[in-house]
Amino acid sequence: MDQNLTQQPPETQEKHTGFKREITLFDAIMIVTGGMIGSGIFIVTADISRTVVTPANMLLVWVVSGFLTIVGAISYGELSAMFPKVGGQYVYLKEAYNKLVAFLYGWTLFLVIQTGVIAAVGVAFAKFTGVIFPWFSEKNVLLSIGGFTFTTVQLLAIVSIIYLTYINSRGVKSGKLIQNIFGSTKLIALFGLILMGFLFGVNDTAIQANFSDFWGAQTATDGTALLPPTGIALVTAIGMAMVGALFSSDSWNNIGFSGDEIVNPKRTIVLSMVIGSALVTGIYLLINLVYLLVLPMHGSATATDVLGQGITFANNDRVATAVAEIIGGYKATIAIAVLIMVSTFGCNNGAILSGARVYYAIARDGLFFAKMGQLNKNGVPAAALWLQCIWACLLCLSGSYNDLLDYVIFAVMLFYILTIIGVFVLRVKRPDLPRPYKAFGYPVLPAMYILLASAICVILLIYKPDFTWPGLIIVSLGIPVYYLFGSKFSKQQAG
Repeated sequence: MDQNLTQQPPETQEKHTGFKREITLFDAIMIVTGGMIGSGIFIVTADISRTVVTPANMLLVWVVSGFLTIVGAISYGELSAMFPKVGGQYVYLKEAYNKLVAFLYGWTLFLVIQTGVIAAVGVAFAKFTGVIFPWFSEKNVLLSIGGFTFTTVQLLAIVSIIYLTYINSRGVKSGKLIQNIFGSTKLIALFGLILMGFLFGVNDTAIQANFSDFWGAQTATDGTALLPPTGIALVTAIGMAMVGALFSSDSWNNIGFSGDEIVNPKRTIVLSMVIGSALVTGIYLLINLVYLLVLPMHGSATATDVLGQGITFANNDRVATAVAEIIGGYKATIAIAVLIMVSTFGCNNGAILSGARVYYAIARDGLFFAKMGQLNKNGVPAAALWLQCIWACLLCLSGSYNDLLDYVIFAVMLFYILTIIGVFVLRVKRPDLPRPYKAFGYPVLPAMYILLASAICVILLIYKPDFTWPGLIIVSLGIPVYYLFGSKFSKQQAG
């Protein structure tokens, strides 16, 4: 990294923003790791294993995903050091391109990405709470009107979102305290799971099944022979499988949304993104290795025990729960449920804290309701927090949040690609701007990110059109909104 990065003096509070600089490097790392680790790592490996067939390919998916995440972070670092302002990626896109491109990102973030994640993670929290308190179940319907049903899972998800929004409306200090407690607890527990897996979970059946032919043909627990994809089919399979891994590794960039609240942001943002991304990538690789040491990769759908079901047919894709049952029985399963509750609760706190800052930045540019661009007495954008809360709760009620997340996969990758290209654009467009940190490995590593991410997008366009094209439509709908309401919002802001 650039030597100037470590020599950057702490910045004083910019009083004209009204924000309070209270997020330290440790706080920022907890926001990054806490936002990245939700429920995905405990579930998505099952689907990945069904797609790529071999243990080697499964781990390769996580390696490539981790590489993209870390390269994305070190590339973003240049932009975050140049523009350490509230809004993060929205600001970078505006500076590299124009307000329209930035608005389309903010529009998609509000409509689906951030609020959809908040809704989905809230429901995941409620589902795993049901392992301990069975009253919280999707089968426990409180209200049914026509095709609409309201379950206890949706109730708890909404209550948790409202509670976390309230906590964050009381000031960034309250929000970061929650993040620090749950984030550090989550990391300690995950390292504990990894250690328990290596010490007490290693299973001879799993080792024989997974490592006797690490790259080649596999045999399921019911004797079924499985041939791995090769050539173009393998590239395609890895590209499709990476969807789950990339979403499990997402939100590493959210810390940039809080630029004006971070102590010494030109140094802290990039360091927290890189350290947090590297830490989470290491944890994910170790956890997946534990999965392979404890469970056969390929099981049978008709098996009645977790060893026979393997990773591919783990009950409800809950691979971590199956591993816990092998290691310590029912008590370990409960412990994993508590861990996932902690993980999802902390993940949602980070998403709620960060997302509202983008809507604030959009409103300050006159492209959103003026109220969204105001801070409360605690120095946080409370109106933006509560609007985000309302929309996320409606997504919980709709029951369509998983579809919305699938639809936006392509759009998320598209905006990441555009932002990394922005590093190149600004080097040409504004070469004289101060760059306290310059992207490590430029231009090779940012170019590799753009090429790999673009390849994934092409694969998704071809092989998952039902999800990619709706994602593009969601983004495109922001164009008429920008031109129809942009001037209205600007006048409202001026007034």
